Amino acid sequence: MNGGMNSDMNTVSTVVLNPLQGDPRPAEDWVTTFHLALFVLDPFTKESGLIIPTAGRIMRNFRGADCRVAWLVAGTQDEAAQFLGPWAEEMLTFADPDREMIESLELKLLPAFVHLNHGLEISASAEGWNPAEWRDVAGSLSQRMRWSRPEVPVPSDPAPFIGTPASLP
Repeated sequence: MNGGMNSDMNTVSTVVLNPLQGDPRPAEDWVTTFHLALFVLDPFTKESGLIIPTAGRIMRNFRGADCRVAWLVAGTQDEAAQFLGPWAEEMLTFADPDREMIESLELKLLPAFVHLNHGLEISASAEGWNPAEWRDVAGSLSQRMRWSRPEVPVPSDPAPFIGTPASLP
């Protein structure tokens, strides 16, 4: 788990997040009231597809907490909607076709689980699917939100895997 990462938060704050429903707004607008828990996926990889049920379960756990939970998909709005299916309608979903937000967060592997605080600082993050690291991020978020901690992993979760490169080739 990485906490207090060195991303240039000035860059993150100027990135415009494009929700599937609603108007695009700078990232800083999305954290004025609530922290942001992002589940970052690449719609063109099997690895990101494998983690959707796990990430969705974690997201549902935090839905009522004082944070926003959202998908951040490295694709267009249409690609994000197609990749996530009903999850795109159930949860806030951002499309990041140029991977601008992904790059500003300095992510190296996807899928990723990132907790951004009000200052757009990374409070905790995990890259690839390492259940212990995702459990740590969920635990940190639970503690910060004073909310119940989801069980990670559960028997139906996939076996651990490294993930795929976050940047475009």
